[in-house]
Amino acid sequence: MPKDAAVEEFAALVRALKARDGRSYEALGRRLSVSASTLHRYCSGATVPEESAVVDRLALLCGADEEERRALEAAWTEADRARRRAASPAPTPVPAAPEPGPGPVPDPSGPDPSGPDPSAEDLSAPEAPRARPRRGAPVALLAAAVALVVLALAAALLGHPTRTASAPDPAPASTAPGRTAAPLPFTWSIDSQLWEGGCGHTYLVDRAPRAVAPPPVAADSGAWAGTHGAVHGGEALVRITVQGRSPSDAVVLHALHVRVVDRATPLPWNAYRMDNGCGGAVTPRHFAVDLDRPRPLARPVDGLDASGAEVRKIPAVSFPYKVTSFDPEELLVSARAAGCDCRWYLELEWSAGGRTGTVLITDGGKPFRTSGTRERPAYVHDSVAGRWITDPDSGQTG
Repeated sequence: MPKDAAVEEFAALVRALKARDGRSYEALGRRLSVSASTLHRYCSGATVPEESAVVDRLALLCGADEEERRALEAAWTEADRARRRAASPAPTPVPAAPEPGPGPVPDPSGPDPSGPDPSAEDLSAPEAPRARPRRGAPVALLAAAVALVVLALAAALLGHPTRTASAPDPAPASTAPGRTAAPLPFTWSIDSQLWEGGCGHTYLVDRAPRAVAPPPVAADSGAWAGTHGAVHGGEALVRITVQGRSPSDAVVLHALHVRVVDRATPLPWNAYRMDNGCGGAVTPRHFAVDLDRPRPLARPVDGLDASGAEVRKIPAVSFPYKVTSFDPEELLVSARAAGCDCRWYLELEWSAGGRTGTVLITDGGKPFRTSGTRERPAYVHDSVAGRWITDPDSGQTG
């Protein structure tokens, strides 16, 4: 089946930006928080991003100017509409009513033509046993009743569209009836499967080593974790990318709050470490969260750059932040847990143009989850033997 012209146009723009950028699919996809295969599908037109934030970030990373950004945004909007049309089920055809014929002579005991229209029956009332239509009832009226039922069902379905998996924009409680809330003046996206230095991370998995696949590359960690039902062990790194919609009207980010919704005993699962001592030379500044505390706070922390001859401190930056379409911001949250299996989410306070609000930052509509790994069996992967072995640094034997 040929691809939609709008999808082809969007894919062509993505291919042009990717070619100009020069990075590989894996390198550019990692910056976009998608896998290399997903980025390749965008370029080929096999699929379209579900969130505009991915498109905005692609334009930003590839150095697109304002005109190119507008063209890419417009092309994505049309391609997304085409994707939604293709995914929507075809409407059920309504059978045409037959042409009325002369028909039999009306039964004197039949319905009074001046009485109520059978098609106007109360569909909300409990269904009662239906009598067979009298022999003289017009067929056209019965067909009209069927058509009304079909139209009512279609209106109900069209009036309740399915929301996408993108991050929700909560509507103000004071929204007047019949009016919709104004859109957020910024876009945001998250990556909840980051590894320290691009290679160091621990997952808890409720499986024996022989039933666990080898560790993936960091860009494919989301799929690996989903397949194994893995939970972040000891630490979860979450990157939040915020970008304004206007190049001139700034959005001010005032605070980032941590909300723990559930605490339980750490999971009694095996710990699988994605590295064996690797690490990056640069530790970015971030917000540290201690989930074991009764009221966790997002505390700004200095970063370190050890890539040169000397270790250089990267000073922490506290709120508030300002973002525009040309000046996005990345917030890196490091949430640690030792004594709990914690489920948590974030709240981001913002203001712009006289408006204020709070955005809930969740993991695809669910709380983030981090569990302690203390005294859990720990394993690392032996690439030579092709199997998981006991981590020699864990102090265990066997």
